[in-house]
Amino acid sequence: MPIREVVSADGTSIVYRVSGPEGARPLVLLHGWAGNLRNWGRAEELLAEKFRVIAMDLRGHGYSGTPESGYDDPKNWAGDVAAVLAGERITAGAILLGWSYGGIVQTDYLAAYGTAAVSGVVYTGSLAGIGPGVPGAGTGTAMQKAIPDVFDESAGKAMRGFAAFGNANTGPGRDKGGDAQRLFGGSIGTLPRVRKALFYRTVDNTDTLRGLDVPVLVMHGTEDPVVPVENGRYIAETVPNARASYWEGSQHGLFIEDPERFVAEVAEFAGNLA
Repeated sequence: MPIREVVSADGTSIVYRVSGPEGARPLVLLHGWAGNLRNWGRAEELLAEKFRVIAMDLRGHGYSGTPESGYDDPKNWAGDVAAVLAGERITAGAILLGWSYGGIVQTDYLAAYGTAAVSGVVYTGSLAGIGPGVPGAGTGTAMQKAIPDVFDESAGKAMRGFAAFGNANTGPGRDKGGDAQRLFGGSIGTLPRVRKALFYRTVDNTDTLRGLDVPVLVMHGTEDPVVPVENGRYIAETVPNARASYWEGSQHGLFIEDPERFVAEVAEFAGNLA
């Protein structure tokens, strides 16, 4: 799977990985806060059997550039997605799939660039805006418990903070220790100042959601302790053409909990797109 790099509008390098058939529909995977392009695990492999998968490292994460500032500017996040699409010469037909904070990033892109290059959007365990008083941007109990330790320079405090997530990213059921450690390691590997900066911005993308002219799929666990299911419901109720799949009893990382079901639902959604 080739690793590629583009330069965003503000000069930040954005790294991404490409897999799947060249002629297949592009599917852009946007990971969450303190994650990286390796978060997707087996689900990415299964998706690559059906799509041209483009998994990004968000700015400040993984191997992408880590600027000192600018994390509070929606135009920077939008520009990162646009740079990757341009780098892959994608001008139409793409699906954006955002997990957790990735849902905010893809909505920032849609607010700035519209849907010309996009045929559909998937939100999984995610939200579209962030900040105090922003509708559909509530914080889950696990996230509340993790803050402020997850912002700390002390490795011990940061590790204790991330431990508050428990099995939220992997869910109950069969042992997913390898997945859990991969996700945990990526979180600790994200610089503390970046982890903090992503939370210190406010953006209400409600108007963008209301104006979307492409289909949207919302996938959300009813017991998500990181991004409450109410945030997913807000997206589904605000977008004109949305369908929702609420996973009863599931938590935050649906693609880890049940990758086969996750991929099947994304593929079904894609099959009904223009």
